[in-house]
Amino acid sequence: MWLTPDIKTKFLDGVRRCGIASGSEYTSSIGLAVSGGPDSLALLLLAHRCFNGSIFAATVDHQLRPEAAAEAAFVGQLCAKLNIPHVILTPQEPITGNIQSAARNVRYGLLEQWADDCKCQYIVTAHHADDQLETILMRLARGSGIDGLSGVRAINGRIVRPLLHFTKSELTQICEDAGITAIQDPSNRDLDFDRVRMREWLAASPGPLSALCAARSAAALADASAALDWMADKLALERIKKQSHQVTLYPGGLPHELQRRLLLYALLLIEPETVHRGAAIEHGLNSLSAGKTITLGNVLCQGGSIWRFTPAPLRASAKKTI
Repeated sequence: MWLTPDIKTKFLDGVRRCGIASGSEYTSSIGLAVSGGPDSLALLLLAHRCFNGSIFAATVDHQLRPEAAAEAAFVGQLCAKLNIPHVILTPQEPITGNIQSAARNVRYGLLEQWADDCKCQYIVTAHHADDQLETILMRLARGSGIDGLSGVRAINGRIVRPLLHFTKSELTQICEDAGITAIQDPSNRDLDFDRVRMREWLAASPGPLSALCAARSAAALADASAALDWMADKLALERIKKQSHQVTLYPGGLPHELQRRLLLYALLLIEPETVHRGAAIEHGLNSLSAGKTITLGNVLCQGGSIWRFTPAPLRASAKKTI
């Protein structure tokens, strides 16, 4: 019997960490993202046995590999045996550019629309502790701060990830014990992708890196990040003022990290659609603290005891095109 009391308890603990009531308490609908790999098939099996609410499943065929259609059909056949409604989602346009990033954006867009159609309160994905370790190390290599090192979040809007404290090997074992042969995606062995290279490096490393320890560290950092966001929201009400086209921020006496979050907050008030990267924000903080005037994106930023933000004047070349 693959669903041992320990596995069930561990899964339900993960579900509760995602803010979802379980068992007889749960009556809403949830959507499962199921690719056919061992991780998502284990998620499918666990959700089928542990939820009393309505379960829907979807497989995204990115149409990047000829085998993907048959793999999605395999998931559909398994769902039919479990009496779980299943759909195959495909993009309307070919995926181009940075394949992994573009495919991810397309995948979540399709899942969000599908969940709306099914009236699902949650979209559940099968990210696990090994994914978390890979993510943290990749972001550490890029010099990420506390938010980036929080890794894959257990809750991101209505997308939830209850398997972050399961290892890859545990999920694979669930499938094997249930007599299900999972699909092995060849792209998971393609060394052109950063994540695959990190996975290969970890597999070859004799060191004591632990996926479960990384999952615990990421959860602690996510809690710290949420606490800083909570504090920054409160400070923004006291220290940030918006009048017409100008925003002012009083940064005095605040720790560097809270100044950084408030700077981002002020920039978004002027330019809501722009994402400012870490290196640019760090340069901006140092410049404003030194009393300098700089431009971040399309925002003119003036330092001093009070920081002032206004839309940057149009450049001469831009004026000529108007």
